[in-house]
Amino acid sequence: MTEITGSTQDSTAASPAVPAAGSAAASMPEWEKRFRAPRVSLPDWAEDAPERALFVSNATGTYELYAWDRATGEQRQATDRPNGTTDGVLSLDGEWIWWFSDTDGDEFGVWMRQRFAAGADAAGDEPAVPGLGPSYPAGLALGRDGTAVVGRSTDEDGSTLHVVRPGEEPVEIYRHRESAGVGDLSHDGSLLAIEHTEHGDAMHSAVRVLRLDGSVVAQLDDTEGGTRELGLEVLGFAPVEGDSRLLIGHQRRGRWEPVVWNPLTGEETELAIELPGDVNAEWYPDGSGLLVAHSFEARSELWRYDFAKSALIQVETPAGTVSGATARPDGSVEYLWSSAARPPEVRSTAGGVVLNPPGPAAPASVPVEDAWVEGPGGRVHALVQRPEGEGPFPTVFEIHGGPTWHDSDAFAAGPAAWVDHGFAVVRVNYRGSTGYGREWTDALKHRVGLIELEDIAAVREWAVDSGLADPAKLVLAGGSWGGYLTLLGLGTQPDAWSVGLAAVPVADYVTAYHDEMEALKAMDRTLLGGTPEEVPERFAASSPLTYVDAVRAPVYISAGVNDPRCPIRQVENYVDRLAARGAVHEVYRYDAGHGSLVVEERIKQVRLELEFAVKHLGVVAR
Repeated sequence: MTEITGSTQDSTAASPAVPAAGSAAASMPEWEKRFRAPRVSLPDWAEDAPERALFVSNATGTYELYAWDRATGEQRQATDRPNGTTDGVLSLDGEWIWWFSDTDGDEFGVWMRQRFAAGADAAGDEPAVPGLGPSYPAGLALGRDGTAVVGRSTDEDGSTLHVVRPGEEPVEIYRHRESAGVGDLSHDGSLLAIEHTEHGDAMHSAVRVLRLDGSVVAQLDDTEGGTRELGLEVLGFAPVEGDSRLLIGHQRRGRWEPVVWNPLTGEETELAIELPGDVNAEWYPDGSGLLVAHSFEARSELWRYDFAKSALIQVETPAGTVSGATARPDGSVEYLWSSAARPPEVRSTAGGVVLNPPGPAAPASVPVEDAWVEGPGGRVHALVQRPEGEGPFPTVFEIHGGPTWHDSDAFAAGPAAWVDHGFAVVRVNYRGSTGYGREWTDALKHRVGLIELEDIAAVREWAVDSGLADPAKLVLAGGSWGGYLTLLGLGTQPDAWSVGLAAVPVADYVTAYHDEMEALKAMDRTLLGGTPEEVPERFAASSPLTYVDAVRAPVYISAGVNDPRCPIRQVENYVDRLAARGAVHEVYRYDAGHGSLVVEERIKQVRLELEFAVKHLGVVAR
């Protein structure tokens, strides 16, 4: 066994985001340039001060929040922490930046705030809600009068919601053991929309509208008390004075799509949006229409739904993936776009690129090809990237996390690094993935992990039979849920895989359940039908630890020592079992949570994975 330790603290010091010109930059591999290339997120703007914006960038080598005054063009770094910061919200008047402060990525902390404008009178960071102790965040909504609604989650209290008025102590207005969170405040701040799972199904929320004294105004529960697997989500109140309409996402027709609901009258307005795949939406700032984001078969596109015409009008975007979009007060749409071949850009329908990060853009990669494979639960969609040359190739099956997520035709530095090294990359949108309809997403029940691996096995067989993949050089890899499926696959399909690379995985499901954050406990109870004590056979069948003695492929595991989602103790249990029988493995522990926001740390982890795979497959690295 090899054990490696690391610290993100060390890697942040004097770590420039843009490589220096000269021989060092010239000799740097393309895959490293992709990680180091400065990036920016889609800017979030203050509703009542749209010239003020907040975005995330890795310009210093660590992902942090940046304030941007669009009227003057001035930008400044708003947060600066060793392990980075990405969770931030602007107050509606643009005067305050709220940001979430945890400890080294453990996701347990408090909201802080600072003035948007930096100057001699700026007081710096201060606790935003001094009366509330640390917790896991469960949503935040800010009102025009300075009122805030803060959602919290702790193992002791479950989910609680608190109203915080300026100069007053926080007032708890909601409490429940099951998961719940803040959705949105109405324009006048009198109505609060929340999502909750009091019925016990953590995958399908109900929506409730409250007054700020906690009294109930109205509720929608498509689960009918937990008897139906239909979820709802809060998409936002109408951004117009005197308009109490609430945009809701629902699954009543087998996919996610929006409906407009007035909680004061009970009226629901169906929308004529006939698009395949999942549909999300947000209001245009004047309330005249909706900006519709349509996701289908790993691609996405934008539309405007016009209420006056009851019609859809396409918003032109290039083929690929729109990772986020927002409608501006002038009617233009800004969006974050990329494809597997081209790095991300923040674009506008008014023309051009909205926000340019400093320094050179990331090198391009190769486009994806679509593969459709018949699996035991229906057709499985996979995205394939090929290196130069003729196959069969050593092949990495890069398995996405979630599980309710999906891989898309979007730029990703990790898969591109494997392609640069001569590997084909296959990404599988197994059952449980989003974007293929509710039945596909909801198929994960009771046989958790095993269902996804059936789909991955079908795609593996296709990859080998088609001549794409060398059957003697197959890597199963992934992070989070993908790391879990990697370890489970190495144990349940030991003859199928040559090497396994698992990042921040679930390795011992029972111990993971007892150590993880409360919201994930609720999800596991939903997926497996109960607790480890209530359904021990299901937890055993779905736990990688059950099959660890069958693992024959060399295993590389990386884990964050502060991870609240896939805690370190259950990883150590799995590693101890590998070590006890002398199995070939390496372990890398780093000082962060569920992943790292430090660019050099990410590069180090990819480098270690590449070196491990190349060494144990006996391939010649390019």
